[in-house]
Amino acid sequence: MSYSNGYNSNPHSHSSTPAPDANGNGNSSSNSAVKVQPLLCSGHTRPVTHLSFSNLLDDGTYLLISACKDGNPMLRSWLGDWIGTFLGHKGAVWSSKISLDTSKAVTGSADFTAKIWDCNSGEALHTFSHNHIVRSVALNPQQTPQYLLTGGHEKKIRLFDLGRPEAEPLILGSRPDGLSTDGIIRSLVWDEGSGGTMGVSASEDGIVRWWDLRTLSQTAQLDLGESISSMELAHGGGTLSVTAGKKVHFLDILRQHPPVTVELPHPPTSASLHPFARDRFVVGSTNDPWVRVYDLDSGKEKEVYKGHHGPVLCASYSPDGEVYASGSEDGTIRLWQTNPGKSYGLWQTQD
Repeated sequence: MSYSNGYNSNPHSHSSTPAPDANGNGNSSSNSAVKVQPLLCSGHTRPVTHLSFSNLLDDGTYLLISACKDGNPMLRSWLGDWIGTFLGHKGAVWSSKISLDTSKAVTGSADFTAKIWDCNSGEALHTFSHNHIVRSVALNPQQTPQYLLTGGHEKKIRLFDLGRPEAEPLILGSRPDGLSTDGIIRSLVWDEGSGGTMGVSASEDGIVRWWDLRTLSQTAQLDLGESISSMELAHGGGTLSVTAGKKVHFLDILRQHPPVTVELPHPPTSASLHPFARDRFVVGSTNDPWVRVYDLDSGKEKEVYKGHHGPVLCASYSPDGEVYASGSEDGTIRLWQTNPGKSYGLWQTQD
């Protein structure tokens, strides 16, 4: 059993102070009088590097997994309650994701490994060794057969068959040097709408690449001109949110529509698009501890909240769009309501 269950019996609690608007405006105008109260999820001891929600389950709930430099990824319920800690990495964890049926999790680490975990027992099912830091991992959306993509400082994208974990992985691309990209791979996405046949990579060379996973060959690319810091596929698919420099690029994963680019006054660490409205996105920044929500059409700031005590390294919307999570250099995760004042989960409105 690899779950930790002792050192912090209640890592989740309410924040003791509200998160005020930096400009004194609170939330959007319709909620300007509502007291915004994030939920605090503690337990990590170092900066939180990546957050990923599961898909929406049949009962309307979901899970949240967090990667952290303390090397101990954590699994939480949709209420933010701590479920368990995956123990086994010996270095910072940079990426963590949950399988479609939420039975497994995958993590990529600075200890040169990627690990597959059982979400029920917390046990490591398999460890995939690499020759350098693993910065991103992605599971295919199909239940069977299951495959894993990994990428990082080696500049190689590996494809592992989880049905044959001892087999040598396949390498994407056909370059003579054996590399898949010219830059460190920062993010990998498996397209849910392609029947599991297409993957997308984003790397520090500023290029987003599309891959045919049947032939292992690159089919298209887009040069954003600046080093890419993050990429996320919106819940429900269709749109990639890519951060590079001070810009957030929204890309049609099928490349049927031109990119939409929003330039911000600060360099974003990550960006997440609202899964249903698709009219707003949340970002964090290394410059300050604020969590910001922007209007997609106008590019104007809709909301800004302070709750963290360090730069916000990652932010992501829940699959139902009711919550967004932020992870910080301060080692905490905070959950924010999309519509403050609405009864949802532990936020209960009293008339």
